Amino acid sequence: MPAASSDSHLLHHVIRSIHSSPPTWQSSFLSNLFIFLLGSPLLVSGLSLSGIAAAFFLGTLTWRAFGSSGFLLVATYYLLGTAATKLKLAQKEAHGVAEKRRGRRGPSSVIGSSAAGCVCALLSIYGFGGGAFPRLWELGFVASFCTKLSDTVSSEIGKAYAKTTYLVTTFKTVPRGTEGAISIEGTVAGLCASIFLASVGFMMAEINVTECIICVIASQIANVGESIIGASLQEKEGFKWLNNDVANIINISLGSSLAVLMQQQVLRNRTS
Repeated sequence: MPAASSDSHLLHHVIRSIHSSPPTWQSSFLSNLFIFLLGSPLLVSGLSLSGIAAAFFLGTLTWRAFGSSGFLLVATYYLLGTAATKLKLAQKEAHGVAEKRRGRRGPSSVIGSSAAGCVCALLSIYGFGGGAFPRLWELGFVASFCTKLSDTVSSEIGKAYAKTTYLVTTFKTVPRGTEGAISIEGTVAGLCASIFLASVGFMMAEINVTECIICVIASQIANVGESIIGASLQEKEGFKWLNNDVANIINISLGSSLAVLMQQQVLRNRTS
């Protein structure tokens, strides 16, 4: 009986911690652990073990900053991104354009894809800027993942289905998977992915309609910028450091920053 009572008390404590509002570090850790244990088959299919560890850190940080809605946004990003990466994987592997480890991404990819979102989460947690800034950090958070999902989907759909791919800087036709190459199929799919994820953020009350539109616009501008960088700099010897993970950080940081700046301009226009 004492053991059963102790177990019941522990379970009650865990459940109470998970439902803590606002989220605490403890509740965020326990919620994340519970979901990761349930979703381990999906995580293993899309991430290496070290990638899962990095994703666990991201999940805990996200829950602490933005609660379950922020976590669900990242989970939606992960599921859609993984599905796009696995699409026609055998064909991509045959052409040498598939992600390594059969699409299972490692910690550098997780960190590169979430760097801007993590910064926004930390700024929100510690109340940087005060006043209305927490709302701006949440907008930046959503925009960063809209940008990354759009980039991932456009790239993977382009590799799988594009009839013609070309460099955005010269419009020269190049093989699928070429750094900086874009396609109509991939661009349309990436735009749809950004709209969908921004809509998820809206439905979970993370952003409003205006911010939803801003996220989509910022993500597309950032992805065009990344394509220009990839097409024009990768061929230059002095920019060999610009690998995919660094490009990810630049891309999502640009999308996140643009969204925050655009929203600030909207707020100024409303008050002027």
